[in-house]
Order: sequence, then C-alpha cells, then structure tokens
Amino acid sequence: MTEKILTIEPATPDEEGTRADKHLSQKSGLSRVQVSRLMTEGCVTPPVKPKDKIHTGDAFTIRVPEAQPATAKPQAIPLDIVYEDADLLVINKPAGMVVHPGAGVHEGTLVNALLAHCKGSLSGIGGVQRPGIVHRIDKDTSGLLVVAKNDTAHQHLAAQLAKHTMTRTYQAIVYGLCPASGKVEGNIGRSPHNRQMMAIVPKGKPAKTHYQLIKPLFNGKASLIECRLETGRTHQIRVHMTSIKHPLVGDATYGHAPKGTPDILRLFPRQALHAATLGFIHPTTGKYMEWSAPLPKDMTLLIQASDVW
Repeated sequence: MTEKILTIEPATPDEEGTRADKHLSQKSGLSRVQVSRLMTEGCVTPPVKPKDKIHTGDAFTIRVPEAQPATAKPQAIPLDIVYEDADLLVINKPAGMVVHPGAGVHEGTLVNALLAHCKGSLSGIGGVQRPGIVHRIDKDTSGLLVVAKNDTAHQHLAAQLAKHTMTRTYQAIVYGLCPASGKVEGNIGRSPHNRQMMAIVPKGKPAKTHYQLIKPLFNGKASLIECRLETGRTHQIRVHMTSIKHPLVGDATYGHAPKGTPDILRLFPRQALHAATLGFIHPTTGKYMEWSAPLPKDMTLLIQASDVW
C-alpha cells in the first residue's frame, strides 16, 4: 500500500455537532480507531481531536501512510474458503482459531494463514498485525468473515460495516426457553469491574440485537436461536443475551449453567455461537452478495443429542 490522501467534503448542516472521529470514519471508510490514530500522528488536516465537534462547512484531508510490512509469519494452515476473487475472500473460520496475532499469540492465527494463501496480496489499512482484516469474530466463535485483498475493497467494506448495512446473522444455543422473538438494546462498553469483559454501561456504544427462536432444546433447558445484529460491538450477542437471562451455552465469561442443566450442556467447551450468514455490496461490481455457513459439527451434535434426551 502506497501513501494515500483522502479528501473529506465539507460537512453539511445535518452533520453539525457530530464527533470528529465518527464523522471522518463514516466519510473515509476507515474505522474510528484508525481515524483516531491518524489524528494523533498528525495525519489529519486541519488538526482535530477525536472528541471535537464538527461544524457545517468543515473539510479535511487524511493522509494514510504506507503500511509497514506485516510482522506475522506466513503459515500454510488450511482455510475453508467460501468465496474468493481479486478483491476479497469470505472465510468460514473454525472455532478455536484466533483472527489476528496479539499478546501471547503469534502463530496459528487467521492472519498467518492468509499471509501464506494470498502471498502478499492483502490490504494494508488493517495495520501491521491485521492485514486484510475488515472485522473479526472471537476465537471460540465459528463462522463467516470477509477479508480484503486491496485497500479500495477494505475501505468500501469498512464503510458498509460502519453504516451497519452489512448483513450478519448468527445462530446460538442459549440456556432456557427463549421467547419467540425480541430485541435487546443496551449500550456496550468496558466493564467497570473487569476491563477484560464488556458490559451494558450508560456511556457505552449503542447496540441492538434482534433474536428469534428457531427450536427449543432439551425440553426447554436450552434454545437454538438466530440473532441479527444492527450494530457490531465487541461480545455483543454474549452480553445482550446474558442481560435477558439467556446466556450462551459454554460461555464461561458471561454466563453460567443454571441449576438442573444437563451435563452435556454444562460441559460444552466453548460459547455455542456461529456466524451463519454474511452479506454485503461487492466493492467492485456493486452487486449484493450473500453467503451462509452450516452449523459446525459440535453444535450440530449438541442439537441432535436434544432430540434423544
């Protein structure tokens, strides 16, 4: 990726009062984290701070420096590639695979596998340790995510993600008999009691999760549900479902098995969550595309066990 200059058009009256990081993120297709970092590094002209308010007529340029080479090493790890073209890949990630290197994890990640598969053809906007990664799912969550092969595709996809126009549905197994359908709203941010966890907090980011019951399991001890995200906050489904007393089976961080839970549920080794559907406008063709991934074997076996329980 060579250095790029992004020109942000003058703000309209409707955009008056918007936070600068949010405004520039929506206009550029970069994430708010990326925009904030570029502000700190003096790459936004005129200079502005993330929390500053936008005024009508404000215009900016953003200098996106050339990306540094990835420090992660390519590794020939098999990938379940659902779709691939010159601009992007859609991957069905297995549970247990970390998306990108982080503290204490430097090998065996999706990024390591992508560096080997794509042989350098990945976008650089994601930063040194996250080439091509537009969004992520937790290590112990399985399912679909999209990876950008070039910066144009990355910016286009990131903009859809920021505007919440990307289709994402999940299937989950939760404790208890879930209502037929519903919506959970609650701002999500870092827990004031444990910074490693997320929680519903007054000053968190707005979050909405729609859910519907697919099938009761284990005579109402659990439920298979589908969740549709309006927003994409960290651990959103896990936090929201716990807040309505239907935590995810296997989620030792946010939920615990109620009394009387069958051992087969209580001992499930991960949060029973799968990114089942992913859809977006293709950055080059302009056509809407959508993919689905079937439930992984461990969740399928758990559902089958319910039928004979």
